[in-house]
Amino acid sequence: MTEMQLTAADDHTFGAYRVEPSGTPRGAVIVIQEIFGVNDHIRSVADRAAAAGYVAVAPYLFDRVERGLELGYDAEGVERGRDAAWNLPLDGPVEDLRTTAADLAGEMGGADRVGAVGFCYGGMLAAAIASRAPRHLGASVAYYPSMAAQLLAKDQPHIPLLVHLGDTDTRVTPEDGRTLEARWPDATFVHHDAGHGFNCDLRPDYDADAAATAWQRTLDFLAEHLDAG
Repeated sequence: MTEMQLTAADDHTFGAYRVEPSGTPRGAVIVIQEIFGVNDHIRSVADRAAAAGYVAVAPYLFDRVERGLELGYDAEGVERGRDAAWNLPLDGPVEDLRTTAADLAGEMGGADRVGAVGFCYGGMLAAAIASRAPRHLGASVAYYPSMAAQLLAKDQPHIPLLVHLGDTDTRVTPEDGRTLEARWPDATFVHHDAGHGFNCDLRPDYDADAAATAWQRTLDFLAEHLDAG
């Protein structure tokens, strides 16, 4: 594990958590945070992506608001995370993700070896960059993408996009899911009998079976669409 620094086109400098695989990388994966910042859960996802053979990088998107912001899943964390996320114009984190993807594409030898996986707020951003930064990515995966139905009304993915939805999610509701499926007919949608945040074992809605199924589908999707060279 290493900490790294990147500089966006607007000269904003931000940190990132990076993990290397044990052997030759099969590609790279950007792990996109929830509203809770790059915390233990996001680092654990990056660690798992590295264990699967990918260089994994989780950029600190809230460095534009408060550097190193890392929150828990209690009421205070939810309040602070929502304030940070919804008071940060979307163009900022999208630019930071574009910067991260471009850096990894240069390192890996092409955008077709770089993917992204995002959760909740990060799921929405994973879908956003599939529309707004496709030149630097080969595929993207969005878990329960909060507010995507509302914020991404004009966005269309230009690269393969996988979306995981929880059928008992009260934040990304079934109606939101139907809206996204109608809007993005070329994306792949997978439904799970689970609620919001089902992938995170630190959250009340964690569902081990759904998390395991979704992770395997995610790895299969990345393996299918990212060129191992």
